[in-house]
Amino acid sequence: MGENSAQKTTAPAKKPAPEKRATAEKTMAMKKAPVKKAAAKKAPVKKVAAKKTAATQSAVSARKAPPPRKAAPARTAAAGSPPTPARTSAEPFAPPAPPKNESRTALVRRARRINRELAEVYPYAHPELDFENSFQLVVATVLSAQTTDLRVNQTTPALFAKYPTPEDLAAAVPEEVEEILRPCGFFRAKTKSVMGLSKALVENHGGEVPGRLEDLVKLPGVGRKTAFVVLGNAFGRPGITVDTHFQRLVRRWRWTEATDPDKIEAAIGGLFPKSEWTMLSHHVIFHGRRICHARKPACGACPIAPLCPAFGEGETDPEKARKLLKYEKGGFPGQRLKPPQSYLDAGGIPAPPLGAAG
Repeated sequence: MGENSAQKTTAPAKKPAPEKRATAEKTMAMKKAPVKKAAAKKAPVKKVAAKKTAATQSAVSARKAPPPRKAAPARTAAAGSPPTPARTSAEPFAPPAPPKNESRTALVRRARRINRELAEVYPYAHPELDFENSFQLVVATVLSAQTTDLRVNQTTPALFAKYPTPEDLAAAVPEEVEEILRPCGFFRAKTKSVMGLSKALVENHGGEVPGRLEDLVKLPGVGRKTAFVVLGNAFGRPGITVDTHFQRLVRRWRWTEATDPDKIEAAIGGLFPKSEWTMLSHHVIFHGRRICHARKPACGACPIAPLCPAFGEGETDPEKARKLLKYEKGGFPGQRLKPPQSYLDAGGIPAPPLGAAG
């Protein structure tokens, strides 16, 4: 009995029958098989999604890509040559207008670049009134209102030959002065002004033209514009001359939107160093008289066309625009073949008239 009990205790467990074991393995295989099939089915879905994503990204990037930019037109300008922008085609170009919200810094840079370009085109810009001293300059400037400098230059030689000093003009017979000034237009009013300022010079300034703005503007017929012409060109004191040409051009170039001359003077004065004010005025006025006309500017022959936000207001065809330039024999109306002696005395360098060649 004892031996039999020990044998029962130590006997190993019986293995399952072969049939039952095969059935169990088959059951386990069937449970694992669906998992593998499901994984195999999901794989193609991922590949399709990846393909769609790549196609979508390429389409989006194609839409966002900016169109190719055209190269800016080449331009070359040389002093003394006809002021026509260099272009290989007669097709007009349209420079981009400055943004409405142009920053102060961008405005200053643009304005100063335009002035530099004009300085190369008009290297010895100067007042186009003929004068030999400050008295002749102030009288000629008063007479230039509502008429051309060319007309004034044709009239003043006879006036100054008969009345060379303030004392002479102050004591003149009004009717005789009116007869001399008749070609200038508004001759009665102008006679009153030049005789009045001559008397004021004799009585208040010893017959000398004062060199201060506050004294000049008190003279009959003299406003800020005339005063700055005198100060800048007879005394070398910087000033901005806001005449009709200056007003028109600075607004076209969007340097200011002001219409009042005093406000224009203040606005433009803030864009440039004070030392440049006088020559800036000459550059702008020269350009306004020769190329940038009031009714039909010669845009196609303008040397600063690529910088001008108003390009296109006038004639853009280069050949047609050249016919609008104000030429005369040897230069433009009112432009002398050589600078005035007063300009040469100040150290100016004469240059050939713009457009004389070609």
